[in-house]
Amino acid sequence: MEKVLGFLKELTENNNREWFNDNRKWYEECKEKLLFLTDVLINEIGEFDPAVRGLQPKDCVFRIFRDVRFSKDKRPYKTNFGSFICKGGRKSMNPGYYFHIEPGGCFVAGGIYMPPAPVLKSIRNYVAGHAEEFLEITREPDFKKQFPEMYNDKLKLAPKGFPKDHEHIDLLKYKSYIYSKPLKESVVTSDDYVKEVVKFYEQLYPVNVFLYEALAG
Repeated sequence: MEKVLGFLKELTENNNREWFNDNRKWYEECKEKLLFLTDVLINEIGEFDPAVRGLQPKDCVFRIFRDVRFSKDKRPYKTNFGSFICKGGRKSMNPGYYFHIEPGGCFVAGGIYMPPAPVLKSIRNYVAGHAEEFLEITREPDFKKQFPEMYNDKLKLAPKGFPKDHEHIDLLKYKSYIYSKPLKESVVTSDDYVKEVVKFYEQLYPVNVFLYEALAG
């Protein structure tokens, strides 16, 4: 991954179409590495999560091109690579496993990020009735050691349809149900990268099982 990080570092300093076009071959080589890595991870994750078996890597890797139509930031390219491995691919809104490669900001994550309102409501309804089960998963000592807190983006008030005095109202305020862990670049560029991230994904698997059950009602 050193070559991938090198590309992203240069892109951060030269985020324009002229530089990108001049270095398109470098980009294509990085993209192939991301697709290969995603394929390897699909196979590894599939050993404990059958929901991801048979996924195509191209359905998991995010595009590097930014949509700048409604943004004040007109830089044309993202300065990271990411892949979300989940049933149906990254657009499916299913829980899954994410890896993010960015100079100074590499991490892995699992769960479901910013789901649309109907999906989020289904999750909240399920959490409201099964909060103790969720807490048992996330308070397990080995899990807590690696993922001490859920991604902290939540409402200030109780979500619509839920009483503000609900015993677990704090859990119901979240807009995402996702856990992440930062990684050092030395881990990302090591030969043990796959082994390390799969270990974290396996810890996140029970969270995803819970979320699958939530979506199933």
